Amino acid sequence: MPEIDASLIRIIEWRPSMNYYREKYVKILSHVVEFIKRTDAGRRTVNAFGRRWVRNFFRNLNYLNQTVLYRTSQIPVIVTGSGPGLETALPVIRKLQDNCLVLAASSSVMALAHGGVHADIIIATDGGQWALRHIYPCYRNAAGSGVFAANLCAALPSQCGNTPLLVMNDGSFWQSIVLHELAMPSVVIPQRGTVTASAVELAMLLSGGSIYLAGMDLSVRDIRTHARPYSFDSLFFSRANRFTPFYSESFVRSNLIQNGGSMDIYAAWFKNQIALWPKRIFSLGSSSNEVFENAVPCDDSNFGQAAEKNKREFFKTVRAKEDPALFCKRGVCALLKALDESEFSENLKTELAHLLFTGEKEVTKSKLETAIKEAARG
Repeated sequence: MPEIDASLIRIIEWRPSMNYYREKYVKILSHVVEFIKRTDAGRRTVNAFGRRWVRNFFRNLNYLNQTVLYRTSQIPVIVTGSGPGLETALPVIRKLQDNCLVLAASSSVMALAHGGVHADIIIATDGGQWALRHIYPCYRNAAGSGVFAANLCAALPSQCGNTPLLVMNDGSFWQSIVLHELAMPSVVIPQRGTVTASAVELAMLLSGGSIYLAGMDLSVRDIRTHARPYSFDSLFFSRANRFTPFYSESFVRSNLIQNGGSMDIYAAWFKNQIALWPKRIFSLGSSSNEVFENAVPCDDSNFGQAAEKNKREFFKTVRAKEDPALFCKRGVCALLKALDESEFSENLKTELAHLLFTGEKEVTKSKLETAIKEAARG
């Protein structure tokens, strides 16, 4: 008996459902596929960064000398990513920056400064040490005088101790316990895997006005992956030689990004957000991704007139009432105490074991306590 192709079996299995439910079945199936992709991507990310996130969190508590409170307004917000499309939007952003809030992913700050745009809020969520290369340039010019919005699991430089921080809590139980113990104001922004998604959610909280997206291509333009100048370009130039020229390095990187699959996951999230807020999220500048084909394109002619911004109307800086050097110790004590309380212990053990002991099914309480103390020591 001849073997039946496995793909044919799958087609036979779903064909009756397809015939009966048609578009609804296809829509549900696509949601399931997207969920599986996001879950798998999240699992792989946690495997690589779980312990580092916890270490970063405790280390960054030392930088909470100044925290930021915000007041929701109706002022327009321009959210910038570092895609190649940011370059085409820069002239418009430069013209409108006095009448809106510019919320910039840290990777886009260098291109904005080069184009004469000052970021009012710089957002950072990446836990990898390479992300510091995006943040260091913020302190070499006037861009560093704005507000920093950061998840405490991100990699942050010590200079952040001199900068007002808008603390972002990802909503996890363990982070909420520590921030509550420290009476630290924060805003809940779930982790989405990309800083631009977090930036859009933060923009929705800061303002009830329109949100304009720039530099969120979610795609690669030939071998160009980001707007110029870009923080990582110096790395490629420094190691380029006649055997591996800069253009070869750029080609390899663009190919990896295109085939990595992360762009598709981010694109699905943005597509859903635009569908939920069709009259609030707009595209500023050009984008080669079909995700933004239904987003209303916008330029300065239909942006509308807004009163000149005054950041003191939107943000208030609060200085720490005690030495931030004690925050780490207090945070560890709060977690250890919560592990002993029955109403908190199970949820807390599940979250922290997932980060600190990825893949292990059984993690004892004593082992978890030891790992927390080690993470706090860095």
